[in-house]
Amino acid sequence: MCEIFVSADPRLYECRSRSLRLHGAVTCIRLENLFWEVLEEIAQRDGMSLSQLITRLYDEIIESRGAVDNFSSFLRVSCLRYLALQADGAIPMDTSVPIRSLQAAQVLNRDRFGSPGNQNVRRTGEPSTRLAARS
Repeated sequence: MCEIFVSADPRLYECRSRSLRLHGAVTCIRLENLFWEVLEEIAQRDGMSLSQLITRLYDEIIESRGAVDNFSSFLRVSCLRYLALQADGAIPMDTSVPIRSLQAAQVLNRDRFGSPGNQNVRRTGEPSTRLAARS
């Protein structure tokens, strides 16, 4: 089982820091290379630069939640949700299809991990025992 994971190219899990401007303030974000690659793919789908995508994600999470304690973790979870939604067929694998063209409600209805009303995550944000058993 572990060979599937252990055989990954080490460059994928090496961390890289990038300095970005969020509304004029310089910030540094440190993520593994694989997450940077996924974020770049998401940005390209909608014709944005990586910096534009990250600024938009930041603005929308602040608007939605008021704050985010760990923005790097939020970005990692966003990448994993993107890949899971692709695997489930909710987001097309065809990267020429912009994400902005998708109906959010339809995509979120197929989200296994953490959309409001999802059966797998409790209101507290903690995974249910059913989900935890899969870990």
